[in-house]
Amino acid sequence: MSCIVLDTETTGIVDPEVIEACWMSVAFVPGGAGQHLPSIRFGPPVTRRFKPSGPISMGAMATHHIMDEDLQDQPGSSTFRLPDGTRYVVGHNVDFDWRVAGSPESVKRIDTLCLARRFWPECDSHSLGALTYFLDRAGARERLRSAHNAETDVLLTARLLEAILRTSAVPITDIDALWRLSESARVPTVMPFGKHKGWKISDVPPDYKAWLRRQPDVDPYLLIALGS
Repeated sequence: MSCIVLDTETTGIVDPEVIEACWMSVAFVPGGAGQHLPSIRFGPPVTRRFKPSGPISMGAMATHHIMDEDLQDQPGSSTFRLPDGTRYVVGHNVDFDWRVAGSPESVKRIDTLCLARRFWPECDSHSLGALTYFLDRAGARERLRSAHNAETDVLLTARLLEAILRTSAVPITDIDALWRLSESARVPTVMPFGKHKGWKISDVPPDYKAWLRRQPDVDPYLLIALGS
């Protein structure tokens, strides 16, 4: 299974442990007669639940509605692993799910959140729910009734990925090309924080860029944008 769409539900934001994970395989299928480009295909969703070592936070519980008592007979969250052979993971804010999965260095991340921000900057929100309304207002309400359920969010992310591929001016014909597009989209063009928040990075003063590059734990994609 080379590429999957992944979503996780966790115990909370601080030291999160996975309590529910869902994934679907992703593959590009060669075009048939009269088709110049391949199509994308998804496998069936696979959902697993896990018992954490500590309690679920009330904030997380209010989001995904999974309670500690629902998980008593499940394997421990420390046993969660990505499917064998996974080389690429697609997710909305994929870094969070990747970290919950143990931050495997060999797995490349494809972030639909960054891609959506690049393709639809006019949206006032790029949450998965907001983008569902933006792309399909008529059907969004029904699709979002089970939002923050891992399987529902995986299905929504898959639909978003299809919309991204349709929108891209450059044809995306394989998973690695999709990853390269995501990597490009992850490099910001606007300052995300600080005294110059909202400025085009090209307009940020050189002395501020130099200062920021010296700070610890700066996002590596921001460093690329700053010219490090």
